[in-house]
This record gives sequence, C-alpha cells and structure tokens, in this order.
Amino acid sequence: MPEKTRVLIVDDDDIIAIDIRTRLEEIGSYDVAGTASTGDDALRKTGELKPEIVLMDIVLKGDMDGIETAGLIRSRFNIPVVYLTAYADDLFLKRAKITEPFGYILKPFQARELHTTIEMALYRHRVDAEREKLITELQEALAHVKTLRGCLPICATCKKIRDDKGYWTRIEQYIMEHTDADFTHGICPECARKFVEGN
Repeated sequence: MPEKTRVLIVDDDDIIAIDIRTRLEEIGSYDVAGTASTGDDALRKTGELKPEIVLMDIVLKGDMDGIETAGLIRSRFNIPVVYLTAYADDLFLKRAKITEPFGYILKPFQARELHTTIEMALYRHRVDAEREKLITELQEALAHVKTLRGCLPICATCKKIRDDKGYWTRIEQYIMEHTDADFTHGICPECARKFVEGN
C-alpha cells in the first residue's frame, strides 16, 4: 500500500479546517499531519511536522497573512503551497502570484477539485526539483570543463609548445595554464632503465 501524502492545513476557521481534514481523509490518499490558524504556527508546524504540501488560507489570524506565510514556507522549507481561499480579487491574486503557489482553489470547492489540485501541485514540485538538480549538476560539470582545441605547435625534440604569443613553454606548464589539470612527476620504467644503465 503506497504511503499517504502528509498535508498541513492552515486556516483560521476551525470548522473549515475540520471540513478540509474530513474531505482529505475520505479521499484516502492523504494524511493530515496537523492544522494551524496563524502564520507563526504554520511556520513552526511546517518545520516540526515536515509535510509534503501545505494548504493555505489567505486570511489568517495574527501578524502574517497566508500570502506572507506561504512565501516564508517556500523559501525556508521548499514545500509546495496551495491556496484555499474565498478571496478572488485582483489585489490578492497579484500578491499571491509573487509567492509562486502550486495551486489556487476558491472556496467552496469539491473534494475532486481539491484532490486534482494537490496531485498536480505535487507533480509540478517534483518536476521542478528534478530540473533544479539537473541544472546544478550541469553547472558543476561545466565549471570543471576546460578543453584545448585546435592544433598545438610542439617541438619534435624537446616537446615544448609554442603559445599564441610565440613563446615556447614546457608541455606540462602549458596544460596547467590552459586547463584545470595539475601534474605530478615520476619516472616511467623505460626511462628508469635508461637512467640506471647510464650510471
């Protein structure tokens, strides 16, 4: 049996919070980790309970509204937030968009709509996380790649390389200056035999 998705409900109306909890439990795919009625409480419980998604009402008790709280949850915990609200005016929508929510549902809503929005939010969050990981890995790989291209003029006798200013330098010096490679010196078996035989 697959693990249930842990959800934190943030709403300052206890009756609505209980209704949302009931609907989520009826769907069967979700485990309500807890509820909160203020922004401060939501931040504390997000840190403690580590939900996979937060359902956030825009209007909350206390100093912070849901939009400010959602922004902090996103920046501190990187957890997707879906707004559940009765407010649809342009001012709220404009502020809400800045926090990059993963969904926005107007109350009253149906359980099916809630389920669909949560699943889409979780999917988008996973895709975003995978993309960010790939971008980071690519940036790290590119930071370590320096390539020498083209023909390098090399002396047939001493193996020094002529740079683009016409100066001749030892091959290892040239490579160290033009790549991230470093050198350590040793003696190969063939040269070691010549060295011993010469003495």
